[in-house]
Amino acid sequence: MGTSVQQALEQLKLTGVRMTPQRHAILTYLMDSLTHPTADEIYKSLSPNFPSMSVATIYNNLRLFVEAGLVRELTYGDDSSRFDADLTDHYHAICKSCGTIVDFDYPPLTEVERVASRETGFVVEGHRMEIYGLCEKCNKTSIQ
Repeated sequence: MGTSVQQALEQLKLTGVRMTPQRHAILTYLMDSLTHPTADEIYKSLSPNFPSMSVATIYNNLRLFVEAGLVRELTYGDDSSRFDADLTDHYHAICKSCGTIVDFDYPPLTEVERVASRETGFVVEGHRMEIYGLCEKCNKTSIQ
């Protein structure tokens, strides 16, 4: 993982964001999570410990983290955004059946960006590559 929770907290302090117990919990949950959770999943996991916390609180804090550059929002055609605290260059494999997203490493496709820029005249700011298929679990169930 790139940033530690402690580094993230320092970064937020610099931007003048007050660290509340809820923010700390959301950030820690995201950084420990390998599943790219939705706001609802974060809410379900944290609400037993924070009964006063609403889904709106979670959304607002996720927006804050995204704006602060601590968290990436992943939107994949379905209705709910997923959030990823791993900001290193990596790609995602997505299960078309259950929606699971798994990280994998591959050398960044910078050549693709260069060609896109050259052929379109765009100033390229980044790209995203998604691999689609069935995860191991869904593949096993579909075979039976």
